[in-house]
Amino acid sequence: MRDFSQAPFLVIWEVTRACDLACVHCRASADPVRHPLELTTEEGFRLLEEIKRFGDPLMIFTGGDPLKRPDLFQLLEHSVRLGLRTTASPSPTPLLTGEAIAGFKRVGVARISVSLDGPDAGCHDGFRRVPGSFARALFALEEARRVGLSTQVNTTVSRHNHRRLAEVADLVERVGADMWDVFFLVPTGRAQAEDELSAPEFEQVFEFIYERSRRAPFVVKTTEAMHYRRFVAGRRKAEGDGRSHPDADHPLNRSVGINSGRGFVFISRTGEIYPSGFLPVSSGNVRRHSLVEVYRRGPLFSVLRDTSLLRGKCGLCQYKNLCGGSRSRAYALTGDYLAEEPRCMHQPEAPRKAG
Repeated sequence: MRDFSQAPFLVIWEVTRACDLACVHCRASADPVRHPLELTTEEGFRLLEEIKRFGDPLMIFTGGDPLKRPDLFQLLEHSVRLGLRTTASPSPTPLLTGEAIAGFKRVGVARISVSLDGPDAGCHDGFRRVPGSFARALFALEEARRVGLSTQVNTTVSRHNHRRLAEVADLVERVGADMWDVFFLVPTGRAQAEDELSAPEFEQVFEFIYERSRRAPFVVKTTEAMHYRRFVAGRRKAEGDGRSHPDADHPLNRSVGINSGRGFVFISRTGEIYPSGFLPVSSGNVRRHSLVEVYRRGPLFSVLRDTSLLRGKCGLCQYKNLCGGSRSRAYALTGDYLAEEPRCMHQPEAPRKAG
């Protein structure tokens, strides 16, 4: 298991929170207007140079909609020039044109991720609350394939769509995406707890994506479902396969142990340093603090990396270093980022008494 005490695997920068969609679940509670205190272009350049001090983390430009920033391609080009593995997550709006997709390819972006939250316009657009976003997402995925730009499909699982995931997976295959990232709703921003799946329903989705991943031509990963790793480990043990995956560089292996503040850091539009975009507890601001120092030695990040501090059944669980439960979901539902994962039905074995 990788040591994430010195450098994260993933760095996500919310370059803006402005977006022309109005998604039901939006973490950022985005609106169409940019914030006047967003990091400037020059501050963005300095931030990227600071991120490079970590080595070679995966650098994700997200929003809101990153395309709402007129300097986006300057920032992306600087990131690529620094040698960072650079990806972008544009929103499927009229800003996501063929020219924009060609621009991502031109400046050296490795991959773009596009959201599909349903297999058709009725389901997806109902979730995103803007007609035409489904058609725009399909256009972007097909255009990216045409120009040779790798794509990832993001799907947020909730009560709105969990019964249609097989159809979404079929669509991911048809558009030729290289990865399907299945996000599990965290009730923060506009997302509501009543839209979340129950713990047994999480397990049902785990079963589906595990089986689908075994025959899919694309990689399947999860976000904010750390206990999927526990599910996979249990299934492989039952099947007599002691390997986590035959390919050591497979994304499932690279994500082992990653959690809020542990292999993961998020920078907000105004420079706040968070363990995750779904765990909005600030540990500093890049305008005043070194991101590298906050990640390596900040009290909040240090606590989140210490699995011995986990409470409830997460603290007792034999999978706590592999999984650790969603610290973001624990915080959203209990106010305690060290509380047990609220949507996990696994019951760890009681510790044996000496003698």
